[in-house]
Amino acid sequence: MRFSADPTSLGVVWGLSANPNIELNLIVDSDRDRTDLKAWFDDIWSDDDLVADVKGEVLGYLEQLYVNHAPEFIYFKTLFHVFERFLSGQADDARLFDQTAIVETDIWNALFDFQKDGAKGAIHKINAHNGCILADSVGLGKTYSALAVIKYYELRNHRVLVLCPKKLRDNRTVYLAHNNSELNPFLRDRFAYTVLSHTDLSRESGKTDGIDLATISWGNFDLIVIDESHNFRNNVKGRRDEDGNVIRKSRYERLMQDIIQSGVKTKVLLLSATPVNNDLADLRNQIYFITEGQDNAFAQSFSINSIKETLSTAQKTFTEWAKRADEKDARDLMDCLSASFFTLLDELTIARSRKHIQKYYKASLEPIGQFPKRKKPESMYSEIDLKSRFPSYDQLNDDISKYQLSLYNPSRFVHEEFKAQYEEKRIRNFSQADRERFLIGMMKVNFLKRLEARYRRSPSR
Repeated sequence: MRFSADPTSLGVVWGLSANPNIELNLIVDSDRDRTDLKAWFDDIWSDDDLVADVKGEVLGYLEQLYVNHAPEFIYFKTLFHVFERFLSGQADDARLFDQTAIVETDIWNALFDFQKDGAKGAIHKINAHNGCILADSVGLGKTYSALAVIKYYELRNHRVLVLCPKKLRDNRTVYLAHNNSELNPFLRDRFAYTVLSHTDLSRESGKTDGIDLATISWGNFDLIVIDESHNFRNNVKGRRDEDGNVIRKSRYERLMQDIIQSGVKTKVLLLSATPVNNDLADLRNQIYFITEGQDNAFAQSFSINSIKETLSTAQKTFTEWAKRADEKDARDLMDCLSASFFTLLDELTIARSRKHIQKYYKASLEPIGQFPKRKKPESMYSEIDLKSRFPSYDQLNDDISKYQLSLYNPSRFVHEEFKAQYEEKRIRNFSQADRERFLIGMMKVNFLKRLEARYRRSPSR
């Protein structure tokens, strides 16, 4: 841009150069000084390396300011500025995706589109806010989405700890590379995360899969994935002596103090289809894992001065709405809840239902089929009535013995070539198939005992 004032009184030159501008403010009172100054000014003015003619661009910009824009343009312009921070964050995450080569892994290519979007969203929230709660409905594949998040951070040399219920431990360890399991579809991804059970947080010693709990460096994990995180919904205190000294930490305290608050900065991914069981205090205690226990952690970023107060206010609003005697409309509840409550949920959680997937991912569901539809239960009645026509116990026992109870007998469906692997895992000389068979046997006995009890209480007996 070229701009010139009278060089006899004030000279100004703005140039497009390494320096943002060249400016001269000088008062002169002699002809020789004015001549030298004008010569210096003309040299700069005519130097194409220092200045450029941008008059047309400036006029074009000024012209735009006075154009009557269409309403659609104003609408989209407003949306852009509202979501500019979110969009810029997505762009940064996209560049990180390219750098980590996550898209080349087997786990990433095994995901459906809605699972990929869930994993991307979780990574964005973890990078932006240090954590995320993935609360997709049951059956939407949170395990695979979490594996993709884990692999993303492993590719960035992060140490990852997975905490899960003890009964789900095998579901997590099967993907570890060092197990070299034939049941692992992602062997080439070479997952190397550490797996511990929720109950291990209560132990001071002992070993879990070769991990010495007495010497483990709890505070040295960069990312912790908490499966079934609703198990940590209660911020309970551990055992203390009469003087208040800690004898034994609770699981919540061990997780918060020894893993999240200690050592390196720890990111958190929480997995639960039901993060709220009783009230919103359950959610608050889980969010504190993300904020390292700081209630005002989002005062600057979200303008939320208190997480506790925000969720307490939302809980009171919900309780008052639930007590209303008139017909309840969820839209009325949405109107009463504060904007800060929705901001907190939007920034930290991902919660999608099957209806959401069916609505927004129709193209993805078409090649793989739709979600199974639950049929209405079909009532079946026995011939037992109140007229003393109760069948004999032998007949009842024969009928109950025919129950398959397949839900409690998964070993029955293992292919022959894999059965040996399960037979090797014996506890007190009982195989997995033995334990399932004995469990079903006890359930059948309980069925018979309950029928007997009902028969004894029958008034027409």
